[in-house]
Amino acid sequence: MSSKPCPSLPAVALIGAGPGDPELITLKAVRALAQADVVLIDDLVNPAVLEHCPNARVVRVGKRGGCRSTPQAFIHRLMLRYARQGKRVARLKGGDPCIFGRGQEEADWLASHGVSSQIINGITAGLAGATQCGISLTLRGVSRGVTLVTAHTQDDSSLNWPALAQSGTTLVVYMGVAKLSDIRAGLLAGGMRDDMPVAMIENATLPTQREYRSTLAEMQHTAAQVALQSPAVLVIGEVAAQDAQAVLPLAHSA
Repeated sequence: MSSKPCPSLPAVALIGAGPGDPELITLKAVRALAQADVVLIDDLVNPAVLEHCPNARVVRVGKRGGCRSTPQAFIHRLMLRYARQGKRVARLKGGDPCIFGRGQEEADWLASHGVSSQIINGITAGLAGATQCGISLTLRGVSRGVTLVTAHTQDDSSLNWPALAQSGTTLVVYMGVAKLSDIRAGLLAGGMRDDMPVAMIENATLPTQREYRSTLAEMQHTAAQVALQSPAVLVIGEVAAQDAQAVLPLAHSA
């Protein structure tokens, strides 16, 4: 009786490394890194996760808002080049590849050039950062849903702030530090009340994490007072008024 051949593994793994705490990477991601010959790593990935691929070649392809970044087209060509050389490629991204991480874009580009890939999810910073601050993004009787948005768009177009203001969901805004004035103005014009609670979370899940509570009306002033820096996420909604001790934050190992 003949057996069917095992399908070949994808040539490229598009991996989410999680929000920063190296213990929040998934087991599936660890296994993929252990098999990799080449790792293309983003700026926001904690370098501690590279312990899972000690024999791989590491290529840094930093992409960070507001800073000089490696062109996306160059990253595409690197993945293709190594894959065609028969290398097992890991494209390592902060957070989750498909939450503002271009994961699907890269998978589609590889497929159009005959290269197979798989997406390995990671924990996104908006979720983990909120948890660290004792905030549950959904909460019975308070918030029935959560909306993830980015304040930075490729064409610099504006979001539909009135729809977001009236959605009744918790808003988690990525890449919003440089756009605080626009976010505030758009949500207020859309009908969100000025005393809506806001949490601003910098360096989510890292030992350097900072968290500040404010309101929609005052968040820009608060951010200026504390010199809020990227990377940071904003949590806007009633859940941001939760007591920081209401939910036990994740502990960092020594």
